[in-house]
Amino acid sequence: MSNDSSAIVQKLWNYCNVLRDDGISYGDYVEQLTYLLFLKMADEQTKPPFRKESVVPVGLDWESLVDKEGAALETHYRHILDTLALESGTLGVIFRKSQNRIQDPAKLKRIIQLINDETWIGLDIDVKGDIYEGLLQKNAEDIKSGAGQYFTPRPLIQAIVEVMRPEPMQTICDPACGTGGFFLAAHDYLSSKSDQLDREQKRFLRDGTFHGVDLVDSVVRLCVMNLHLHGIGGDKSPVETGDSLISDTGERFDMVLTNPPFGKKSSITIVDEKGSAGKNSLTYERGDFWATTSNKQLNFLQHVKTILQINGRAAVVVPDNVLFEGGAGETIRKKLLHECDVHTLLRLPTGIFYAQGVKANVLFFDRKPASETPWTEKLWNYDLRTNQRFTLKTKQMRYDDLHDFIACYNPDNRRDRKESDRFKSFSYDELMQRDKVSLDIFWLRDESLEDTENLPEPDELAEDIAANLAAALEQFQDIYEGVTQ
Repeated sequence: MSNDSSAIVQKLWNYCNVLRDDGISYGDYVEQLTYLLFLKMADEQTKPPFRKESVVPVGLDWESLVDKEGAALETHYRHILDTLALESGTLGVIFRKSQNRIQDPAKLKRIIQLINDETWIGLDIDVKGDIYEGLLQKNAEDIKSGAGQYFTPRPLIQAIVEVMRPEPMQTICDPACGTGGFFLAAHDYLSSKSDQLDREQKRFLRDGTFHGVDLVDSVVRLCVMNLHLHGIGGDKSPVETGDSLISDTGERFDMVLTNPPFGKKSSITIVDEKGSAGKNSLTYERGDFWATTSNKQLNFLQHVKTILQINGRAAVVVPDNVLFEGGAGETIRKKLLHECDVHTLLRLPTGIFYAQGVKANVLFFDRKPASETPWTEKLWNYDLRTNQRFTLKTKQMRYDDLHDFIACYNPDNRRDRKESDRFKSFSYDELMQRDKVSLDIFWLRDESLEDTENLPEPDELAEDIAANLAAALEQFQDIYEGVTQ
């Protein structure tokens, strides 16, 4: 992030500390900034040198807000939010179900002044994007708010896009898009070759490349604003609110990049015949799925396969249980290995996600036409977990930590890979002979189990213990809810 970006983020963020005393969370604050930033930039586009027609109706725009104060300001702001929520396109998506969380008019006025002091539309797209990404990252760091579950580490996303190498005029979908990290990285990758793109390719990159879905209104709002600030999308929003797993819409994409939410719980409450409500037992009955299960990650894996074009490519972040779970998990892995070319697995280190206690991987596969013989010949497994230590506070994972994986992946020619200490291949027959067709494979010796002299720093140990406790508590809660339902 540039110094200019950091200064503006810090200025906006410092004021949040005042609001927190009034019980306003980081998430609520970023959401209010989203509404106000959009109104300010829409207003700037109507002025020289742009002189565009305002996308915001007169009387609901920035100018109608900036001169008011006191109770009149609070009342008018609420009216703006309620009215714009009914609009169509990007405007309606950003303001959908919007509410004013800042009840003190003096503090609302102060935020408006902070935003009014900057000329946002004049900032370089990268700077505006940096500012918003900076706010989202700070929001994700507020672990107690749970916002971190929507924020995938940016170095990991960048490395995934680097090996996937999206091409102009390809469609890219993220069925659990969060705040849009995969879209932004893919856009940056394609934009870096802008001198090679013709006018039609540039237009498609802006308006037709990206298609996203997320279950949570507030997250979709942040994502659409994030894309808007990066010059992605026009009047029609590239992202919608919904449950990707409900059905097969029939849409197919060239590439799927996604990190579906962890945990088995559904955010949708299902009421059974007895009138009992539960969030833990959502099962999706779909004819295109290989197996019926309430495991959300296994369902997302099946959904990704469905929405890929033939020869479409996917990179999906999955927790460890997807690699070894029996029953439906075994059925799905067998089908995936047969019907797709499952060619690469990246075992991720712990301590890189804001959601604590997560052990995750990235599974790379290509969808293939129907065939009697299995499409997977070899699964190449890169172990970035064993003897690797990362924490969110003292040693964050950086893009450089993924350089060796990118080199081993060999995106120029996947057929010319070489084994190394951390990179091993396993044939289709070897995988099928493993118990439950488990892809949970380790071969490196874990030095931490043998070396008691070089223990991690106390804060790293404390972070590990806290993460393990958090994961254990969630498992106990799942069991408890299963018993009491």
